Amino acid sequence: MCEGIKKLCYRPEVAVHQEPGRQLEPQLEKPSLLFNPAPNHNDSDSGLSDSKESAFSGLEDSGGDSSEDTEDKEDGSNCDKDDGSTEEQAQAQASRPATEMARVLSRDAYAEDSSDEEDIRNTVGNVPLEWYEDFPHVGYDLDGRRIYKPLRTRGELDDPDFWRTVKDRMTGQDLRLTDEQVDLLQRLQRGQFGDVSFNPYEPAVDFFSGDVMIHPVTNRPEDKRSFIPSLVEKEKVSCMVRAIKMGWIQPRRSRDPTSRFYDLWAPQDACACTQAGPAWPRRVIQPPSRVSAQRGGALGVGQQEPGERKLSFLPRKFPSLQAVPAYGRFIQERFERCLDLYLCPRQRMMWVNVDPEDLIPKLPRPRDLQLFPTCQALVYRGHGDLVRCLSVSPGGQWLVSGSDDGSLRLWEVATARCMRVVPVGGVVRSVAWNPNPSVCLVAAAMDDAVLLLNPALGDRLLADSTDQLLSAFALPEEPALQPALWMEALEEERQRGLQLRICHGKPVTQVTWYGRGDYLAVVLIHQLSQRRSQSPFRHSHGQVQCVAFHPTRPFQIVASQCSIRVYHLLRQELTKKLMPNCKCVSSLAVHRTGDNITCGSYDSKLAWFDLDLSTNPYKVLRHHRKALWAVAFHFRYPFFASGSDDGSVIICHGMVYDDLLQNPLLVPVKVLKGHVLTRDLGVLDMAFHPTQLWVFSSGTDGIVRLFT
Repeated sequence: MCEGIKKLCYRPEVAVHQEPGRQLEPQLEKPSLLFNPAPNHNDSDSGLSDSKESAFSGLEDSGGDSSEDTEDKEDGSNCDKDDGSTEEQAQAQASRPATEMARVLSRDAYAEDSSDEEDIRNTVGNVPLEWYEDFPHVGYDLDGRRIYKPLRTRGELDDPDFWRTVKDRMTGQDLRLTDEQVDLLQRLQRGQFGDVSFNPYEPAVDFFSGDVMIHPVTNRPEDKRSFIPSLVEKEKVSCMVRAIKMGWIQPRRSRDPTSRFYDLWAPQDACACTQAGPAWPRRVIQPPSRVSAQRGGALGVGQQEPGERKLSFLPRKFPSLQAVPAYGRFIQERFERCLDLYLCPRQRMMWVNVDPEDLIPKLPRPRDLQLFPTCQALVYRGHGDLVRCLSVSPGGQWLVSGSDDGSLRLWEVATARCMRVVPVGGVVRSVAWNPNPSVCLVAAAMDDAVLLLNPALGDRLLADSTDQLLSAFALPEEPALQPALWMEALEEERQRGLQLRICHGKPVTQVTWYGRGDYLAVVLIHQLSQRRSQSPFRHSHGQVQCVAFHPTRPFQIVASQCSIRVYHLLRQELTKKLMPNCKCVSSLAVHRTGDNITCGSYDSKLAWFDLDLSTNPYKVLRHHRKALWAVAFHFRYPFFASGSDDGSVIICHGMVYDDLLQNPLLVPVKVLKGHVLTRDLGVLDMAFHPTQLWVFSSGTDGIVRLFT
């Protein structure tokens, strides 16, 4: 019975392995697993037995205690004395060690520790133990010696290559490092190069030596920047030039070459009498005599306002520092200082709540300006190619259009009937009807010539008077040299209505009439009655895009690609230069009053200029998506329009007031569409009816459209 009880009381998992020469600790409160001393490597051979259980006894749970063995012995002795104990007592004795073990493990190991205890073997402190994962020790004992980790695997003992074995995290296998890899790691740890054959101190090869070689080492061509001026140096020089102009940089003053000698034995300095004395501190024990001499005006100081006094106190003299009394106005000055801090006016930011709707200019509604064209009324068909230009007669009854098919077509506006077709044998770039109602004449620009033809429409007497006007010219006795050649039309051309041909040396792209109908401009100015041509410009500032006459003054407006110049024809001088701030000007139109100009550009901008306001645009409209080809003003009503490559014609209300203090009012009111885009082009030209609020437009689809 006693042997059975002993077998039940013995638990292998709580057995304690006792090494030779080491006593078991009698304390039950602290498990030996937490305070396992460092293994002694010198005695490791003596502590191991031939059995595997003794060789790996460090892997067992050492949470047992010597008191358990004592209790087991006591239980055994009791069993020898009392053989008549029952089986229930044996079971109670067997369950007692397990209860004691659970009580020990559940107790906090550091609950009863204090700073005076001497059995704290690991003095690592309150640091994470993960810091010691890559080290062979887990901490230090009280003597400062390392506490090494116990052996955990069989490979640490049996495998001699365990120190050079690493685990591959990708495959989970153990890899043995070769001698070369171990040598590489050791060299890297010592800070040496990984390659053994690398010599960092080998002699350098001097490629660019003083010896002249047959072939160059490098034959790379010079950079482009070596042939052009440096932009950085240009900016520095410009900054220095501006600083010199502003006076920020002064030239060095030339020193006087003559030496100056001073009289060392002079009684006093010559300039000492003019120098001011050193400033004395205000609050001193003994102020200077010149300050004491002013004490006679002390009564006057007391009568002055506090803001007018130079000093807030009266200076006094004292024989010593001990005789200086307490400052009488100390509390008063501190009180005034507090008032300054409390009542000091601070700057307040006045936040203004602005309604976003107030930032938008107040414009009238388009329905209040309901006089503009809104829909398409008529279509003029007949051209076989794109229609580049068109013009309306002064009375508004006839319409002329020019196309790339080499013909001019004359239309009746009211019925869209083609009255006449005049073949010219080339591309018609521009066409303009004479604005004089007493003359029936049309000018057309084709290649390098300007054609003047009589359409012979309407009143027969008007057509006959026009022919007589052109035929009444008599050649002068001494013809002057002119920049253009005037030629009479042939008989076949006269039957088609052609009267004159003005030949130029270069292509003509635009033609325009003066208001009275006698002058014609194509950069050169042609006088119809005298058949005389003149060039008002010595040279052109860029490529000329279009020209126009001022309606009331002897001004000619010339638009180049980047600027618009206004010339006085009588004085032959430049009056104004307008900067449209666009890439390339494409078209130009002048208001009937002559004080406002609008121009279109190929970068989809419409600029409005007020000549009395500034040389910069008064307003720039960007309501088109593509390039602008034409702009026009109505002769009677406050409307202007623009045509673009997006196939649209935009009508805008442009009111110009007689009051010079009020700026023009510009309101886009209608977008007219109808042209079909061809060759990525849309509306090429447009014109207003002289008396009605109608607008004509021509495009690349070969059709002229009327919007009313």
